[in-house]
Amino acid sequence: MNKSKGGIYIGFVKRLMDLILSLIAIIVLSPVFLVITFLVRTRLGSPIIFKQERPGVNERIFTMYKFRTMTDKRDENGELLPNEMRHTKFGGFLRSTSLDEVPELINVLIGDMSLVGPRPLLIDYLSLYNQKQARRHEVRPGITGLAQVSGRNSISWEEKFEHDVWYVDNLNSYLDLKILVQTVLKVFKRENVNQTNNISMKRFTGTDNKSI
Repeated sequence: MNKSKGGIYIGFVKRLMDLILSLIAIIVLSPVFLVITFLVRTRLGSPIIFKQERPGVNERIFTMYKFRTMTDKRDENGELLPNEMRHTKFGGFLRSTSLDEVPELINVLIGDMSLVGPRPLLIDYLSLYNQKQARRHEVRPGITGLAQVSGRNSISWEEKFEHDVWYVDNLNSYLDLKILVQTVLKVFKRENVNQTNNISMKRFTGTDNKSI
């Protein structure tokens, strides 16, 4: 993405807003953070924070933080049970309300993420993107994004990536503000959380036409 297209907003103001708003959010939500920390520890166990490496801007790898939403139940061989067998109602509540993503404010504060941008996905997906889809990494990934307010897990991977790339090409302050407001409304309404009856979105396995 050409930063000159977005002017001073992309080059400076967006990062400044991320710093200020994430710091305010961390302070305001600190009681919520403490309560969830206690509940996760007592209901799901340790560690409280789920850490996973994800690709960020320019595909640079960083560690993303979330509240854990699954137990560590294992089979007789000590292997973790499938995800659907380790979910609990409490974990589902955290996911449906997006409260599991509160620790990502730390990622925003330190500069790995932005409040708004394409969601950081699995490292495994990097080799599966076509040239156009890979452009989602031209900006910092976000806690929320255009794809999330346009359907989240109820739309296909290809539709998500179309929204991500459109965001990259049309990034501006008004768009970010609009996405933030829509995110708040959708979180309260708990819309488009899961794809049909699945716990989460099915894994991305690549797009047939890789040259697009």
